Amino acid sequence: MPIDMENKSVADSGSMKGANCHLYAMVACESSGDALGEGLIKAIRSLDPDAIFIGVFGPKMRQAAGNSGRQLFDMEDLAVMGIGEVIKSLPKILYIRRNLIKTLKELHPVVYVGIDAPDFNLHVELKLKNAGISTVHYVSPSIWAWRPSRIHKIKAATDMVLSILPFEKDFYAKYDAPCTYVGHRLAREIPMNVPMNAARLALNFSDEAMKSNQVVGILPGSRKAEITFLTPEFAEAAYGLQKRYPVMRFISAATTREKAELISRLWQKHAPNIPLTIWVGRSKEVMSASNALMIASGTATLEAMLLNKSMVVCYIVSNITAMIGRKMLKVDMFSLPNLLSGGKIVPELIQDDCNPTNIIREINKIFISDNRKLFMEFNRLHKLLNLDSDRLAAAAVFKVIADREKRMMNENTPDSATESHGGNMSNGEASPENAESLRKVTEQKVSTLNQDAG
Repeated sequence: MPIDMENKSVADSGSMKGANCHLYAMVACESSGDALGEGLIKAIRSLDPDAIFIGVFGPKMRQAAGNSGRQLFDMEDLAVMGIGEVIKSLPKILYIRRNLIKTLKELHPVVYVGIDAPDFNLHVELKLKNAGISTVHYVSPSIWAWRPSRIHKIKAATDMVLSILPFEKDFYAKYDAPCTYVGHRLAREIPMNVPMNAARLALNFSDEAMKSNQVVGILPGSRKAEITFLTPEFAEAAYGLQKRYPVMRFISAATTREKAELISRLWQKHAPNIPLTIWVGRSKEVMSASNALMIASGTATLEAMLLNKSMVVCYIVSNITAMIGRKMLKVDMFSLPNLLSGGKIVPELIQDDCNPTNIIREINKIFISDNRKLFMEFNRLHKLLNLDSDRLAAAAVFKVIADREKRMMNENTPDSATESHGGNMSNGEASPENAESLRKVTEQKVSTLNQDAG
């Protein structure tokens, strides 16, 4: 529900007539965004110990924010995919969006960071930017793949886009739209080589299972719709695979207990005699412990790539969503490993092609192939993404804040503003090294503006 306006720790963080200089608004709509938000919250707090965070969080962001976090709505209410599911959830989504915008306009945070979920966040960002609030969009929409005309809305709605894919910055440059490449925090978090046996020990594998080279990870996604579409196909593929590989084992991970139970019910319905062990919140260990993966398209495929795991990437949406998507799609690939590599290095199965027969074929190829070239490419991409993403993202956020304050000061007191900024801070590239000084400049300028406003 909307935040209690009597909460002094939020309302008193700055003058209500101007930006609250320690109040940061963030919205994540699914688990991958929750992970990015967690890192950004930690990086911002390292530079601004008085930071208060408000918005829509997942469990990782809530934990990172701690007592200084103020959750307005439940992230799960926004974790929908496909036109059919969105239409069904539309009244609740519109309610959340409307009240989120209203609350943030009243509280006036120093910045709003929308993490992924462009259909939701870009609308919010446009409304808030027009109300004088700085806006950052973390994870570029796939405008290079479909609906490229969205670049104009993105440019109007945001002060900065934080890109996780290296080729996106050039696309934005063509339209003179601000974009900072920050890499992906998973590439820094995951070592170049993760021992499989360590993950198996952490998951309490039996002695016999520890020695197995036929363990298949089942990752049908973090959204209920993904799980509902993909788990039956994965289960029936597992049934066929175990006929060919009698000692093959299947393990899975889910983001919540509720979703683990959903996976279990669907699995039992479609492969009742095939054991599946499911862990909650331990996808990294499940991937690391596996020899191959059946996996839903999304950020999980990036994590699997960084863990050097062979995979079959699958994607199923409703028929109407697929029909519209085919007309708008500008590329012939959809998984992150393939997009990063620029070629089809991992198999992709979409819609009708995502069926047990094809999944069995591709998993079988993994077990009979020499995958060393694939792993070499994975390592190359790992190094490309391995930046200090959390601090780069935080530095870019502070740069956006400082730029807005400089513009405001130039409008009000141009001489003093130019002198105090030294003429170079807001023109340079964002970096971890200058983030602290940017924060100090921002706080000083916001304080001055608030005093003037009072």
